[in-house]
Amino acid sequence: MATLQLSFGTGRNEHTRALIDGLVAPEGIELVPTVAHPAELFWRQLRYREFDISEMSLSSLFIAKAQGIDLVAIPVFPSRRFFHNELDVNLAAGVADPHDLIGKRIGVGEYQQTAALWLRAVLEHDFGVAPTDVDWYMERGEDESHGGATGFTPPEGIKFHRIPKDKSLASMLLAGELDAAFVRPNRTAALTNRIERSQRLPVTGDWSRIRPAFGDGIREGARFVREHGYVPINHTYVVKGELLRRHPWIALNLCTAFLAAKFAAQADAFNRIPIGLVFRWEYLELTREALGDDPFPYGFAANRSALDSMIRYSHEQGLIPRTFDPEELFHPATLLWPGG
Repeated sequence: MATLQLSFGTGRNEHTRALIDGLVAPEGIELVPTVAHPAELFWRQLRYREFDISEMSLSSLFIAKAQGIDLVAIPVFPSRRFFHNELDVNLAAGVADPHDLIGKRIGVGEYQQTAALWLRAVLEHDFGVAPTDVDWYMERGEDESHGGATGFTPPEGIKFHRIPKDKSLASMLLAGELDAAFVRPNRTAALTNRIERSQRLPVTGDWSRIRPAFGDGIREGARFVREHGYVPINHTYVVKGELLRRHPWIALNLCTAFLAAKFAAQADAFNRIPIGLVFRWEYLELTREALGDDPFPYGFAANRSALDSMIRYSHEQGLIPRTFDPEELFHPATLLWPGG
C-alpha cells in the first residue's frame, strides 16, 4: 500500500510533539505538519478546509456539525483542563466567591470557544450563575475567531459586547473595566514580554490587584472531578469526511498513532517538567492524587459522559439548535476503540 501524504494542522503540546517531530507516524500515512495557534487553525479549517487532519475546538465542532460541515472526529483529546480556574477577578469588583459574579462584566477570548462554554456551564450548574446574569465581553475579532468562520451571532437574551481593538482582556481587567476575565494562562506571556496571538496583552500592569475567581485551583479541580467524574475536554482532531470515505482505514491508524504519541509524552514527562516549578514533584503527586494516573484518557467510551454534558451545555447556551448523540461526531470504526 502506498503511503498517503496528508496535511496536518495542529497546535504543539506534549501529547502531539512526537507526531509533529516525526518520532511517531501513523501506519500508511506521512503527516505534513503545520503548527499554529489553535485559534488560527480552527478559523482556517472551518472557513477554508485547509487541512486533511486538524485539531479542532469541540464547541466549534458542534456548531460545524449543525451547519453540515463535512468534518469527522476521532476520539483523541490531548487538550483538557479546568477552564473556569483560569478566570481572574479584579479585587475592586468585590467578588468573594463565584456567586458574586451575578451582575458583573466577564471577558472571554471568544464566546463560542470551548473554554467559555465550560466556564458558563460551571457557573450555572455548580454555582447558580446563569449566562444571562452577567455581561459578556469578547476579545477576538471576526478575522481571528472560530465564530468568524461559522457566522456566530450572540444567543438571544445574552448581554454581549466586543472589546475595542485598542484594548485587551488583560488591560480592561487591570483598569477595572472588566470585573473578571480569562487572563490566567497568558499572565506569564505578559510578564515575559511574549504576546500570545489570541490575547492582546499589555506587558506591564499591577497584577497584585488580580486574583483567581475560584480560589485554590487544585482544590477546585479536585471538587469538580469528584462531582463530575472527568477533567473538562477542550479539543479533539477531525478528518475531512471525503478523505475518510475514500480511505476509512485512516481513522484507526490515526488513533493508534495519537495514543503512541501520548504514551511517549507520559514516559518523558519527568524530564520535561519545567525547572521553574520548585515544587514540581509535590505538584505531580497532588495531580495524581486528585485526578488519577491518567487525566487524559482517549477513546469514546472513556469520554462519553463529558461529551454528553458538553452537547447539552451547548444547546442550553443557544450555540446549537438541538442536542444529538455524541456518536454522531466520530468515525464509526473508532467508537469501540479502547483508547487509553
